[in-house]
Amino acid sequence: MNDVVKALIERRSCRSYRSEQIPDDILKEIVEAGLYAPSASNRQDAMMVVIQKEEEVRELSRLNARIMGTSSDPFYGAPTVIVVLARGDSHTAVEDGSAMILNMLNAAHAIGIGSCWIHRAYEEFCSAEGKEMLRRWGIEGEWRGIGHCILGYAIEEAPARPRRDGRVRYVR
Repeated sequence: MNDVVKALIERRSCRSYRSEQIPDDILKEIVEAGLYAPSASNRQDAMMVVIQKEEEVRELSRLNARIMGTSSDPFYGAPTVIVVLARGDSHTAVEDGSAMILNMLNAAHAIGIGSCWIHRAYEEFCSAEGKEMLRRWGIEGEWRGIGHCILGYAIEEAPARPRRDGRVRYVR
């Protein structure tokens, strides 16, 4: 089997992380993979905010948990959270931002870093508290929260669940 296809099949979402931060050179590779994600008409309307400052991760986690209706950490203790945003006026914001997240998830796996896609970014950055975070991070204008890519060293690897039947139709 092709190595890239094998990596895509073997990637799993990580839901338990060590507190150890990933090195900058590895983080830069993952971020670069995100920057090279496809985008509609190559407009490159999505952007990332890489958060490693512990207080910022905790604040974002609390906001995300409140939206979810829980007090647990929706980031599972991951030391790095990459927030993906897209221009508010982009007609393909969700698609472009999603491609960016997916590229980073797959790059992280290929390098040996645990990752998971976390939702509720849209709700976070529609809130006054989320808008204040964006201002604090130096982000101006209308931006739509797409999702989060959390990163870190996995405590444990999750096994693959069986794939459901009947999800493919070939029309030839």
